[in-house]
Amino acid sequence: MGISGNNNRKKGEEYENQAAQYLQQKGFRILEHNFYSHCGEIDLVAKDKDYLVFVEVKYRKNDRGGHPLETVDVRKQRRVCRTAEYYCLSHGLGETTPCRFDVVGIIGNEIIHVEDAFLSYK
Repeated sequence: MGISGNNNRKKGEEYENQAAQYLQQKGFRILEHNFYSHCGEIDLVAKDKDYLVFVEVKYRKNDRGGHPLETVDVRKQRRVCRTAEYYCLSHGLGETTPCRFDVVGIIGNEIIHVEDAFLSYK
């Protein structure tokens, strides 16, 4: 990975940490940062009351290039869902575990949290 790749990863971690702090203030318990599997990556895994929540975090300096929430397209949703399935399997969680998929979009200093942003693809 080149220097810019490291800088992008570092920046990404900063915004993921910002999103995690925001969610914690809302009562979420963060279980994992950057869960990786052969299927993909999930930025944050959290617990919100009875729900296991898989969170995708997207940042944009401004909305000139489009809103960050728009970048979570169907392909990305499928990848997150497959990774979430793997997470549940690897942690011994059954199909009855209530799960949801949230997206946190950050534009400049504004944070937008969309709960239940998309459904699981099976």
